[in-house]
Amino acid sequence: MGFSSFTGQRIKPEKKSIEANITVSDYMAKNLITFKPEQSLIEVMEVLARNEITGGPVVDQIGKVVGMISESDCMEQLSNSRYYNLPMGSEKVEKYMSPSVETIQSHVSIFDAATQFHKSPHRRFPVMENGKLVGQISQHDVIVAALHLKSQSWK
Repeated sequence: MGFSSFTGQRIKPEKKSIEANITVSDYMAKNLITFKPEQSLIEVMEVLARNEITGGPVVDQIGKVVGMISESDCMEQLSNSRYYNLPMGSEKVEKYMSPSVETIQSHVSIFDAATQFHKSPHRRFPVMENGKLVGQISQHDVIVAALHLKSQSWK
């Protein structure tokens, strides 16, 4: 003869989702180095090397993001200058920057940011809030966030 349970099916306790609380704004770089379209490429290379960064947003006079400049963009200029025997000093950011900028909102979850990076060739996104540049998030930042989440909830 079997035993019957009269307690019924138990409701599983709700787990609080930490992932919903971790957003781009939690892991983005806030003290950005930005560049101007009219800035010399040599100056950009010096800033990238001195600050050990791989790129950054290009902003116009009113602070609007108009492009991104990266080490890869600088490599193009270096390659061209040697091949065509052109002096590097007169080259400007606006000629080598990537003018199409993929941005991300500050309130987006880290998981949605990872998805956006997965679908994009970019390594960093300017972070926007109400149309204003407030930071930058990189693939590295998302990995750090995921490891932080792992230490709190993954088994």
